[in-house]
Amino acid sequence: MAAGYRADDDYDYLFKLVLIGDSGVGKSNLLSRFTRNEFSLESKSTIGVEFATRSIRVDDKIIKAQIWDTAGQERYRAITSAYYRGAVGALLVYDVTRHVTFENVERWLKELRDHTDQNIVIMLVGNKADLRHLRAVSTEDGAAFAEREKTYFIETSALESMNVENAFTEALTQIYHVVSRKALDIGDDPAALPKGENINVGGKDDVSAVKKEYVVPSVGSFVVALSFR
Repeated sequence: MAAGYRADDDYDYLFKLVLIGDSGVGKSNLLSRFTRNEFSLESKSTIGVEFATRSIRVDDKIIKAQIWDTAGQERYRAITSAYYRGAVGALLVYDVTRHVTFENVERWLKELRDHTDQNIVIMLVGNKADLRHLRAVSTEDGAAFAEREKTYFIETSALESMNVENAFTEALTQIYHVVSRKALDIGDDPAALPKGENINVGGKDDVSAVKKEYVVPSVGSFVVALSFR
């Protein structure tokens, strides 16, 4: 086997992340940019739920992310419980050029916390930062909200591929770190955690078969303000 290559089903941890936020903020393009390095100016609103996967290396472990993307429109609200089930991380996305999408972040955050463990790793994402002349939400306002709500924060541009890699990688890295700390807290070697149990979202073919026993420990009061420009 070539150095640095591992089969798609060869991974140490499988983490479920969800993308949430209003329709049109760029969730699907963030997903396609991260998983396939693609961007579409003609992307249509997501109907129902889609998901994609990508693996990254953190320390000496292979982390496989299963990232779920759903429509932001109200008429798809009925899917929320199944959509959130088993998620250990979330990217909460707003459009920096549309202030109403930032105003709605609080509602999305409440819904997320109502349906997941209270200590889920959350990355607040201000997308479309390339549209500087249309900006309606300042970086400072985004960072202040994230600090108040104890989430991570970053601004991205799916169009210019700015900070997209950082947003997902930082979220996955933080999930891995809290999982490792949790394992140490209970006296286990994190490397010995069996693949497919606890932190998994279920079997590879049954993404709804989620075990809820694993609880992400508190990640504390912090904001990670990555590169904004």
